[in-house]
Amino acid sequence: MTCPGAVKIDERYAHISSRHPCFSGEANVNRGRVHLPVSPACNIRCRFCKRAFNKAEQRPGVSAKLLKPREALDLVGRALEICPDITVAGIAGPGDTLATGHALKTFALIHREYPDLINCLSTNGLLLERYADDIFRAGVRTLTVTVNAVDPLILDKICSQVILDGNLYEGPEGAAILIGAQKRGIRKAAALGILIKVNIVLIPAINGDHIGDIARAAAENGAGIVNIIPLIPQYEFAGFPAPDCTELARAREAAEFYLPVFRHCQHCRADAVGIPGQGDLSSLLYGYREFDQTFSHG
Repeated sequence: MTCPGAVKIDERYAHISSRHPCFSGEANVNRGRVHLPVSPACNIRCRFCKRAFNKAEQRPGVSAKLLKPREALDLVGRALEICPDITVAGIAGPGDTLATGHALKTFALIHREYPDLINCLSTNGLLLERYADDIFRAGVRTLTVTVNAVDPLILDKICSQVILDGNLYEGPEGAAILIGAQKRGIRKAAALGILIKVNIVLIPAINGDHIGDIARAAAENGAGIVNIIPLIPQYEFAGFPAPDCTELARAREAAEFYLPVFRHCQHCRADAVGIPGQGDLSSLLYGYREFDQTFSHG
């Protein structure tokens, strides 16, 4: 149920959101996406994040291989042949998309070759303000920013390091740098006309009571939708339990007071292909068997 203060996605973006399976529940069942693993490095260290190259795990931060921009463009063409319902070319890793220049080069190629595709970039937001104009010029019109706290003392428990311009920042100082960069980046991207979704990794013991604050800040800075992602217990957070249904529902309710909540995320790999929930087609492009489905959530 939508809370009284909730708002709808701006009608200006309806033609985009209705074709994007990661922004629209309706599109999630009949529109496809191709994720392109071109970004090798990251500039922050989150305590729950474990990047890997393998063929089995079904989660963010994982891909079978790393692609070069030209290889990614070729893969888009093949993906459209096997799944004409693909409407989105997305880059979500396996590292951060703005930590290197590979994602922007890839999007520029795709935008020139396939102008009708929606280009979608996911980032931690550390360099979003710096590259927002380049992102827009590369044809990106939808953007996902992962924001796990807007209080440096809380974020410090989630993100242990921030690397900016060759300098390493830790503790609340590093967390504050990241939070400030995310807010400024979201504001600038929104001003350019990019539709922004904010992802929040729900870690009940740490940010469970902070979700409403994050959603409010996201809305104030121009985001249009929010997605609550249940923690996958791994890496430094391997001993933390995943949120239960009650905790997830409570977090969604807190966020929905400020922004629409996307409820169909499936923790996609960085090289996922096809319509979410209808089986991954990556095996047809990469030459290996379909990924084992290790979990799902709605």
